[in-house]
Amino acid sequence: MTDVTEEPPEFPGDPGIEDNDTVRVARRHLSDSATIRANRGWWDANADDYQAEHGAFLGDDRFIWCPEGLDEADARLLGTDLAGKRVLEVGAGAAQCSRWLAAQGAYAVASDLSFGQLAHALRIDAGSALAGAGVGAAAETETVAGVPLIQADATRLPFADESFDIVCSAYGAVPFVADSAAVMREAARVLKPGGRWVFSVSHPIRWSFPDDPTEAGLTARDSYFDRRPYVEFDERGLATYAEHHRTLGDRVREIAAAGLRLVDVVEPEWPAGLTEVWGGWSPLRGRIIPGTAVFVTVKG
Repeated sequence: MTDVTEEPPEFPGDPGIEDNDTVRVARRHLSDSATIRANRGWWDANADDYQAEHGAFLGDDRFIWCPEGLDEADARLLGTDLAGKRVLEVGAGAAQCSRWLAAQGAYAVASDLSFGQLAHALRIDAGSALAGAGVGAAAETETVAGVPLIQADATRLPFADESFDIVCSAYGAVPFVADSAAVMREAARVLKPGGRWVFSVSHPIRWSFPDDPTEAGLTARDSYFDRRPYVEFDERGLATYAEHHRTLGDRVREIAAAGLRLVDVVEPEWPAGLTEVWGGWSPLRGRIIPGTAVFVTVKG
């Protein structure tokens, strides 16, 4: 397997590269270290734009699993009683989900690879504290309080074995590492026996279709079995962003190999009345093909 950061592709002569006005992309093998470096840089650089575009949909303290708007307040995939539970959110972004968990009485910890994303968690917490204090001298002395934030690689979580009752991730971490099996093992390691690991990702079948919210995104183009990641490059040929594909069977095998038991796979339908387009997600596509898979697993 070749790390493209060690042998950068030549442009524009490499026929595997799509070159347009904004970004060069390819399906190309990429090492774990190169993936981590690329995605940490991308999310740090784009955190502001991401939160500006999607912050209103996600809210400051809601647990939204996916662009289809599946809300944990309704779905209860983590369980019906969260009070007193120790919960780790992996790939937390601005910690919106963790903030909701804390409001349910859980002791929530939010982790993310990107400091830029976690900085938005601090911004939201600071805004909440100032709103609670009002304006003037009281606001100036108010202590910012929020969920604990940890910058960490999901394949190397800095927590002791059996530290949490629940580990969760809403479109965080799992697609953005080369070794997603290691994420499963780490989630299992830090879970207490009987604990839940629940995560959402793009539905594996979506990798056969162009990431296009229009009718052009309804025609299968690529092999479902092509496990090479989607990689974006800069003008030097260095990776700047990567997403890794696994088939449905791959996910099941990763889960089982980690000592976890799969109890459900949720494929949210596109709800009536939701008109928001999010990247390749849209009402048009959502009525026909699934966009998200949520895997619910239990340790032991």
